[in-house]
Amino acid sequence: MFDSKIIEVDGVFVGAAIITGLATSLRFYATHESVRSLHNAILPDLAALRHHVTATFRRMGRSRACLPGA
Repeated sequence: MFDSKIIEVDGVFVGAAIITGLATSLRFYATHESVRSLHNAILPDLAALRHHVTATFRRMGRSRACLPGA
């Protein structure tokens, strides 16, 4: 690992973008359950990674809020 960037969505730490040495891509390290499906996903740049993680986090949050007892 050469560097990393924290990924937060709506003030919640959901993971980190890992710069592995390949200058063309970032690997996502998921720490929040709602984005666990994206763990180790490789995306071309930080903007694309943030967008994908944010969309997944918000979509999963809405689906959990619809569950009984949530």
